[in-house]
Amino acid sequence: MKFNNTPFVGNIFLVGPMGVGKTTIGRQLADVLMREFKDSDREIEDRTGATIPLIFELEGEAGFRKRECEMINELTHLQNIILATGGGVVLNQENRNWLRERGTVVYLQASADQLLKRTSRSKNRPLLQTDNPRAKIEQLLNERSSLYESVADLTIETGRRSVKSVLKEILKRL
Repeated sequence: MKFNNTPFVGNIFLVGPMGVGKTTIGRQLADVLMREFKDSDREIEDRTGATIPLIFELEGEAGFRKRECEMINELTHLQNIILATGGGVVLNQENRNWLRERGTVVYLQASADQLLKRTSRSKNRPLLQTDNPRAKIEQLLNERSSLYESVADLTIETGRRSVKSVLKEILKRL
């Protein structure tokens, strides 16, 4: 995909629920804009040498969120990056402030059905290791949707769309 207009300057932060495509779309967007791509969850795993599920198991969600907050502060200080954030990043007020202040925030949305379909085989999502993943996804969407909206400069529906289609819309709207 070619992007012939003036390149967008500044950071682009992708927020949204787990399974919405932040990492996949972020990597592609970074390629198109010739930017460095970062994934906050991957950065935490690389630094700690532990998977996100293991961090949740050993430190609980509160321990993970503390690590996530430190990582978001660090990563949002970088320049001209594309950052895929974890689904719960918006739970912390400081994170929301940093995202709003330090870049353009793109909220990727999808229905609970689509998110369930995309995450159903993943064992790397600790919050979905429950008897009723659908109910958990719906609960998370109810709790977090307004927070995603509060930080978003752009909201893009990913639904059943191709990555290419979503990228085109992001680039057009930037």
